[in-house]
Amino acid sequence: MSASGDIEFEHRGPLGLVTLRRPQALNALTLDMIRVFSARLANWAQDSSVKAVVVQGEGDRAFCAGGDIVHIHEGRPAMAHGKNEFGYRFFEAEYSLNRQIKVFPKPYIALMDGVTMGGGVGISVHGSHRVVSERTRLAMPEASIGFFPDVGGSFLLPRLTGEMGLFIGLTGWPLGASDCVRLGIATHFAHSFLNEGLVEALRGADWTNAAPQAVVDAVLSSFDQTPPASEDEDLMNHQQRIDRCFSSATVEAIQSCLGAVGTPWSEKALTLMGRASPTSLKVALAQLRRGAAMTFDEAMQMEFQLSQVFLGKDD
Repeated sequence: MSASGDIEFEHRGPLGLVTLRRPQALNALTLDMIRVFSARLANWAQDSSVKAVVVQGEGDRAFCAGGDIVHIHEGRPAMAHGKNEFGYRFFEAEYSLNRQIKVFPKPYIALMDGVTMGGGVGISVHGSHRVVSERTRLAMPEASIGFFPDVGGSFLLPRLTGEMGLFIGLTGWPLGASDCVRLGIATHFAHSFLNEGLVEALRGADWTNAAPQAVVDAVLSSFDQTPPASEDEDLMNHQQRIDRCFSSATVEAIQSCLGAVGTPWSEKALTLMGRASPTSLKVALAQLRRGAAMTFDEAMQMEFQLSQVFLGKDD
């Protein structure tokens, strides 16, 4: 467990089990949590007795609501030579962890049960297996706090179908399980009450005669179900409108196109964009379009440079 007690690691048979333990803060990540998580992953990558890693959040509200932006914001006044020292350390560690998950050599299973936002997306979607539940609400709402879709959003979002990634990044629209599965953000759906049984099934599986990837695939397939219909209208129903509006050259043109659609869905999208920082919207538009041609490492390097510029601003 970390020094703060906010993250717990168990070596449960063939599994490395990570539990985020800040339910009062929706399991938001602190710098300490990120650092000990990274160190443990490095250890488990080399430990032959660990066949796969499972990551979950404590409580019934959130997997992980992101990074601890309160501490980052409070660190802004402590500028040294034009640099927010805490913010520099935080994003350097967080983005390094995102890359570590992306290249992790063993199955990495994220149980994305509940709110999954920002930094929570970064420690889930880059893993090999992403399991959503009926409680999943996934979003990238960074533009609404004067930031940009980071933690690998530059790589992930442009690779979704059509202009869907740009829509998600500019509006912060929350996705339910159905949209996550249909967009390929999630690989499986399982009801939340099955998560404990899923972990036990992985622990008790026969890992001796098959590759770890095949074992995980088989276990998750046995739990996989069709997600229930979204409480909101499924985003996929609006794919053509999203592609038309979000292929526009500027933020203003996107907003004008949405206004011309004139439906409750487009009005909600406009409202969400209206709550965002105008600077963030313009940066995100350029960032995500550039990210479409970048490797994962290039995208993360761009995001780190952007994070340091944003930390020095008052927006």
